[in-house]
Amino acid sequence: MKMLLTSGGVSNASIETALVELLGKPISEADALVIPTAIYAVPDFGSAYRIVTGTAKTPLAELGWKSLGLLELTALPSIDAEAWKSKVRETDALLVSGGDPIYLAHWVRESGLLDLVPELVDQVWVGVSAGSLVMAPRIGDALVEWQAPTGDQALGLVDFAMLTHVDHPLLPDNTMADAERWAASMDVPAYAIDDETAIRVVDGTVDVISEGHWRLF
Repeated sequence: MKMLLTSGGVSNASIETALVELLGKPISEADALVIPTAIYAVPDFGSAYRIVTGTAKTPLAELGWKSLGLLELTALPSIDAEAWKSKVRETDALLVSGGDPIYLAHWVRESGLLDLVPELVDQVWVGVSAGSLVMAPRIGDALVEWQAPTGDQALGLVDFAMLTHVDHPLLPDNTMADAERWAASMDVPAYAIDDETAIRVVDGTVDVISEGHWRLF
């Protein structure tokens, strides 16, 4: 699976160009599924509505996709597995919203989506905030809100951790200095990125796309 791990969505031309390159086609020719699951642990039902209607402040659904569907992970265990797996295999991109990364990690496992990941060679995982953090081995104890038996462990599909929304005007306790303290508690490489930055991962190769600022600890 190819990944575009963002803080604030497809927020500028550089990140959009990277997305098109990963898709291998224009966005207008690509099919996508929106995964809002992470937001329900906050809980912020208004944000869930904005995410799926393409009116959130973190651009994902509103980019002009050929088609959009909704993939709610909490519903998947109660329906026929092959029915939803076939839809995921047919899509080009999974648009994974922000919210709580540990709650999201739990449902990626419980839903069976994690088991499907090895088959999704051509699909692009486009994460926003929690939708990006969930790919790390762990998120750091300081970021844990929803409690799970696995503690701060996420999915481990990349070998680095992330801190998003660095220096966001609405998050005064999320400065680059705060990020440095967070990174000191991590046992893996750690990126701190702002909302104009994304991390691209293809076949284990990692690069950063940014019109803002970021740091690798």
